[in-house]
Amino acid sequence: MELGGGAPGPGQPDVEHGGLHLLPRAVGALLSAYGWYLLLACVAIYLLVQKVSESARARRRSRPDPPGAAAEPDAVVRRQEALAAARLKMQEELNAQAEKYKEKQRELEEEKRRQKIAMWESMQEGKSYKGNLKLNQQETASSPSTSSAVPKPKPDKKPLRGGGYNPLSGEGGGACSWRPGRRGPSAGG
Repeated sequence: MELGGGAPGPGQPDVEHGGLHLLPRAVGALLSAYGWYLLLACVAIYLLVQKVSESARARRRSRPDPPGAAAEPDAVVRRQEALAAARLKMQEELNAQAEKYKEKQRELEEEKRRQKIAMWESMQEGKSYKGNLKLNQQETASSPSTSSAVPKPKPDKKPLRGGGYNPLSGEGGGACSWRPGRRGPSAGG
């Protein structure tokens, strides 16, 4: 037996010559059976890699400085001062609105108190307090007030139909005058 030289045995394939001629056939069979699927998978993997790399680049850009890096102290102080000034301004506006609201509530309470007193006095005198209340409301509406809403007087409206209109009577109607048919022996049946 010779080692390294000589012809291969019957059970040993010739790697240099015989095994290579089977490779193109196997690749061709694989591509003909699954070629489109392999192509689509390659395109999908390519697009996925592009998307992941873009998002990683965007994250690196959007992230300010790494946590270990020192930030400029002047910029931090300016930012904090601007934030504190904005908060103070908003708080002042809120306080002013609260004061206005409290003042309006006090005025409303005072008006209600006055109305109750007027109602009580009119009841003590034996007058109708509701009529007195309406007069007081008209007086307050005619005096200059802080609200811009002025009630408009309602114009006298005439009714759409005459006073004697009754839809169940069948009179005074317009074009619709339906009457049931006569009952009798000639009705058929």
